[in-house]
Amino acid sequence: MDTRPRSFYVLAGFFALFLLFLYGPMISVLVLSFQGPEGGLVFPMNGVSTHWFDKLWQGGGQVEIGGALRRSLKLALLVMVLTVTISVLAGLAFRRRFRGATLLLYVAIASLIVPSIVVSLGIALEFRLIDDAIKAIGMDLGIEWIQNDFVSALGPFSSGLGAHLTWTLPFGLLIMFAVFNRFDPAYEEAARDLGATPWQTFRHVTLPMIAPFLIGVAVFGFTLSWDELARSSQVMGADNTLPMQLAAKTTTVTDPEIYALGTATTGGSILLVIMMFTLASLLQRRRQRG
Repeated sequence: MDTRPRSFYVLAGFFALFLLFLYGPMISVLVLSFQGPEGGLVFPMNGVSTHWFDKLWQGGGQVEIGGALRRSLKLALLVMVLTVTISVLAGLAFRRRFRGATLLLYVAIASLIVPSIVVSLGIALEFRLIDDAIKAIGMDLGIEWIQNDFVSALGPFSSGLGAHLTWTLPFGLLIMFAVFNRFDPAYEEAARDLGATPWQTFRHVTLPMIAPFLIGVAVFGFTLSWDELARSSQVMGADNTLPMQLAAKTTTVTDPEIYALGTATTGGSILLVIMMFTLASLLQRRRQRG
């Protein structure tokens, strides 16, 4: 006889509805992306095939993603590398007490609470001022390439890179602060007692111990940059990233090709996360065996 109280079933039903609300849209997009050539944007489905994935891969459809995909991938990889590098260096620096450390920490993570569109607008305004300064210098000094060819410093790997780092770095910093707060310095002291230099201590002792957490920081850096829209909206200049391209196409797309793109990018993100966490698990096991 089932002795569980009625509240158990109420809470279970509420949780099931929450999961449906959370993952229902993604599942719907996944299912609708496998429609036949006559498929539409809503249920019921019209056939089952990979037609829209083939069309997406061949290009020339309503969703032109080649350039936007390459830009987003390159930008996300660069953001990932910089996020990991700066986060590790900051984590090492904050292990030592220095004047203004608390203020610097608050400034570093303040962008988490600032509305993303405000950050984007602020960076865009800053770069427009830089554009004006560069053009003024070109006019005053008679620099021909500035006068004839320079348009704007706004771009994915200048203003766009800075905008994405304002989003990814705080997460990386918080992770590394938590890691180093629990880090036992006795291992490093033992290495130095054995004659290791600071670089050797970091490379052979500190880095292997924090490597699994660096993978987590890398995943944060890549995925947050990969799908960032609000902070990208004002700072990319004439070049769209993949999320911006998707947002621009949602008002005109009339077939499931955009669903196929959503399924492909979501699947790629999930695959990346699985690979990175598998690597982290392997590194953890290797460290434990060592």
